[in-house]
Formats: sequence, C-alpha cells, structure tokens
Amino acid sequence: MQHRHFAFCLGLMGAAHAGATGIAVQVQDATGKVLPDTVIYIEAEGGGGGAKPGTALIEQKGLKFLPLVTVVQTGATINFPNNDKVRHHIYSFSPAHKFDQKLYSGQTASPQVFDKAGTVVLGCNIHDKMIAYVKIVDTPYFAKTDGAGAVRIDLPAAGKYVVKAWHYNTVGGATPEQVLTVKAGELATAVFKLPMKPIAADDAAL
Repeated sequence: MQHRHFAFCLGLMGAAHAGATGIAVQVQDATGKVLPDTVIYIEAEGGGGGAKPGTALIEQKGLKFLPLVTVVQTGATINFPNNDKVRHHIYSFSPAHKFDQKLYSGQTASPQVFDKAGTVVLGCNIHDKMIAYVKIVDTPYFAKTDGAGAVRIDLPAAGKYVVKAWHYNTVGGATPEQVLTVKAGELATAVFKLPMKPIAADDAAL
C-alpha cells in the first residue's frame, strides 16, 4: 500500500512539475511506516553547488524547541527566540557546534553560526525533556520529508548525484546513500528504508 501511494504521489509530482530536474524521495522504516522529519541532502558527484548559506530559526514555545529538526547549509546562522513565559538555558555539547546561552522570557539569544558539517543536539539545562536536532550539510540541496515521508528537491542541472538520508532516531546514526543519474527535465526517484530505534514513551509525546 505504501509503495502504491508513493507511485501515485510521484505521478502527481511529475505532472505538476513537468520539465523540472530533480529527485523525489520516499522514506520509510523497516516495517514500511513513513518517516517525516527525515533530512534528505544531495551532493553533486565531484562537488560543486556552493550557494550562499541562509538563516534559520528555532524557537522555544510550549517548553519545546520548534521545529524538532532543522537542516542548514554549512555557514548558516540560526536564531533562538524564547516565546515562552519562562527562562531557558540552551546548550549543545556536540563537536560540530558547542555553545551555552541563558535565555530569558521574551528574549532572543545571540545568533549562532554553524560553520562545521555534522549533527548538533540541542538541550535545555532547565527543562530536561527539551531536545532538538540540527543537521549541517555541505550542500545547498536539502530538505525534510513531510508527513507522508516524502520530499522533492530541485537540482540545477542533469548529472550524477549522491542522495543521503538522515533521521535522528536511526540505529547507530545510519546515513545511507544512493547514487542516481538525473536527466535534464526529469524527476529521478529514490526510496530509503531506515533502521529505527524503538521510541520511548516520553519521546512519543514530543
């Protein structure tokens, strides 16, 4: 059923984006359940594609980081506004970007520049259940899967590309990849099945 649904979605995407050059990706777990919030990033074989890094925003609201997962290009700046009525103390011990900032109600922390590719896990020293993930990638071609575990990424030209899939809950931090040849004006497709760790009861409520 999942695969038939995926084929139907691809048909719609192909009709809506006739002439577009890109890759459509579907992500599932080992049982076939779709996986939203999976980071998909695409690297041109041989490198290239160095667009200017942008900015992103991770807010604190309802004692949560929103969004749970953020993906940015290396060198991007992220802002951290506190929209709660309580103070937070956000931090990261991740090698890709370590920082520690106290953040009071209604204030925005100093922007952080994420200048090293990798994975950053955010926490709050005051509220232990608050957690978020930042994936920093060395490419401008990236996106997150939607509620149906699907995403489409447009590419500037035909060629050979490496497609990678990352989810914060995979076993061993697995980041599988596929090499695809993309033709001009066509939408190539990829399906990933990721090995997932069991979700704890507390995590299911996030």
